[in-house]
Amino acid sequence: MLASLPELSLQIVEMVRERGRTTMSEIVQVTGANRNTIKRHLRNLVERGHLGQQGSGRGVWYEMR
Repeated sequence: MLASLPELSLQIVEMVRERGRTTMSEIVQVTGANRNTIKRHLRNLVERGHLGQQGSGRGVWYEMR
């Protein structure tokens, strides 16, 4: 199921898996990708059930489901 994901999404999932949880800012720092691009990938990963989203606003972090 993960094999069909875009490369950036795979990087994000692997980062969350390694760290346990991560934030948008950490993902931007590690990947160097545009914030809006990352936001789109995160939304897709949450909707597909790969990641869980906790918190709201600036306090959001992502974890494995």
